[in-house]
Amino acid sequence: MSTAISPTAYNYKVVRQFAIMTVVWGILGMGLGVFIASQLVWPELNLGLEWTTFGRLRPLHTNLVIFAFGGCALFGTSYYVVQRTCQTRLISDSLASFTFWGWQAVILGAIITLPLGYTTTKEYAELEWPLAILLAIVWVTYGIVFFGTITKRKTKHIYVGNWFYGAFIVVTAMLHIVNHASLPVSFFKSYSAYAGATDAMIQWWYGHNAVGFFLTTGFLGMMYYFVPKQAERPIYSYRLSIVHFWALITLYIWAGPHHLHYTALPDWAQSLGMAMSIILLAPSWGGMINGMMTLSGAWHKLRTDPILRFLVVSLAFYGMSTFEGPMMAIKTVNALSHYTDWTIGHVHAGALGWVAMISIGAMYHMIPKVYGQKQMYSTGLINVHFWLATIGTVLYIASMWVNGITQGLMWRAINDDGTLTYSFVEALQASHPGFIVRALGGAIFASGMLFMAYNVFRTVRASNPVEAEAASKIAVVGAH
Repeated sequence: MSTAISPTAYNYKVVRQFAIMTVVWGILGMGLGVFIASQLVWPELNLGLEWTTFGRLRPLHTNLVIFAFGGCALFGTSYYVVQRTCQTRLISDSLASFTFWGWQAVILGAIITLPLGYTTTKEYAELEWPLAILLAIVWVTYGIVFFGTITKRKTKHIYVGNWFYGAFIVVTAMLHIVNHASLPVSFFKSYSAYAGATDAMIQWWYGHNAVGFFLTTGFLGMMYYFVPKQAERPIYSYRLSIVHFWALITLYIWAGPHHLHYTALPDWAQSLGMAMSIILLAPSWGGMINGMMTLSGAWHKLRTDPILRFLVVSLAFYGMSTFEGPMMAIKTVNALSHYTDWTIGHVHAGALGWVAMISIGAMYHMIPKVYGQKQMYSTGLINVHFWLATIGTVLYIASMWVNGITQGLMWRAINDDGTLTYSFVEALQASHPGFIVRALGGAIFASGMLFMAYNVFRTVRASNPVEAEAASKIAVVGAH
């Protein structure tokens, strides 16, 4: 049998590579999250070493779960979706391969440098300038592969999921390059090109829009493909999806100042960020409603399809966290919530409930297809994973809500003479039970990834390399 790949075949090799690494980095990133959550319960777990302190490992955790786990999920699904909806192969196999290996190199660089303390100290942008440059090169290559594939599409129409993926790629490049502008003084030390309140504003323009475009817009691209596919229903409203797209990308970029309430940032900028954050509720819920309503006539499938359950529950968490975010952006609410564990709970409502659950659902849908299998090895294991993920997320969020409000109220409590009622240590002691529940919730969620790894392993092992290649050679007409 000839091994030559037909010109109409999709490039599933790079999709398979990213899919497998999504699971690997998910286990490592979430496992590290459980470890640092446990350090807040049992401080001895710092092990008395500078490299294993919370301060060194926490940025590594965020980089692993956002850029390693989330990033690999976005690369893999976007390459899969753009080929199937454009009915054409990726424009360049070698460039696609470079994005895979380059991305893994960036992640390995983070694993080495962050525990050693090499950091810009900027949230979600901690990687020092050599790694930041490599990341930019990989990302621009990603853009070339993605948009190049769209330009040679065989379909006249550009499916809406690709609009979301495209916006996420363009805006993430802009955010990364602008925020990382710096003056290197050595190989692992640089100083930001900006100073003072300007530096803070650019950092949170970046930080919030890393959430807005990397962790929201990209995953909405995923939602617009995998929810209709798994539900076997057309998207509820194509018009709403277009309105949702333009409203989201127009508004999200302005919301960053809500991270800087009651700081040196000019008051007008804080108020503008607050107003835009509240308005942002509308397009966010437009997308959530569009995804949910796609299940019209298919709700009964939730009883028997745990993959669809992952996708739908992720939309519920997306709706919840995009309501909570604008509420927390209101100055009076922010005065209570900011710097407390409430913020941590909000972030993880989005990270665990939305990003991780939709990624997991998408992987369960996609992996059998790129390995030439009809379905995953075990539907029962997917069901177990779903409940572990859901219970873990709820425990995590609820414990952080209780902790956050407790901390906010204790920190602002004052005696009649104007002195503070509670010391910081007393607030910390009151938070301890919540830390225990948070670590437990995280451990339950992370354990689900181990079930996923086994399920994926058995699915891949059962696949035949010839069948897997044949899966990419489906007659392209109408294949999506």
